[in-house]
Amino acid sequence: MEVSVYNIKGEDTGRKVALNEAIFGIEPNDHAIYLDVKQFMANQRQGTHKSKERSEISGSTRKIGRQKGGGGARRGDMNSPVLVGGGRVFGPKPRDYSFKLNKKVKALARKSALSYKAQENAIVVIEDFTFEAPKTKNFIDITKNLKVSDKKLLMVLPESNKNVYLSARNLKGANVQTISGLNTYRVLDAGVVVFTENALSAIDNILSKKEA
Repeated sequence: MEVSVYNIKGEDTGRKVALNEAIFGIEPNDHAIYLDVKQFMANQRQGTHKSKERSEISGSTRKIGRQKGGGGARRGDMNSPVLVGGGRVFGPKPRDYSFKLNKKVKALARKSALSYKAQENAIVVIEDFTFEAPKTKNFIDITKNLKVSDKKLLMVLPESNKNVYLSARNLKGANVQTISGLNTYRVLDAGVVVFTENALSAIDNILSKKEA
């Protein structure tokens, strides 16, 4: 599959680049995508939730009702879970939600996500560029020139570029990632994925390596 290369003015340069079929043309594996997205979302969780159980409530331990004959559930002191203000039964405790996922599964998930975007014709390639200084208006102009300003945008750069990142930071629906930080969730969440030429070459080197 070939796509045209545009400049930042939205003009077709007349050149085309071929999307690697091993990355952008595979049969997507939905289960690999599910696992990778699940891991990404789990890693975002702080896991600091905590509720107090019966033994942790500060209150009197005097038995406030008779054991039988009251017409309701047995309850001991005022810390009982059956009373308002009492402890919670089996409440949440701090924990780590992260889990291990094999590198090959993560690579397959990224390839699958990119293949979906290629099938949707949601891959755009532009010439490499930079900004002399952070300026949101310059980034907005690029999105308008490429006719993607109305879509959720993911721009992929070959390496960190502070000026480009700061120019897009305040824009809702715009996300700038380096090729090393590209993940399945970000790709699927975007309406269109914009690669610079060097970023496209870099992803070929990363994801098309022969698996051992």
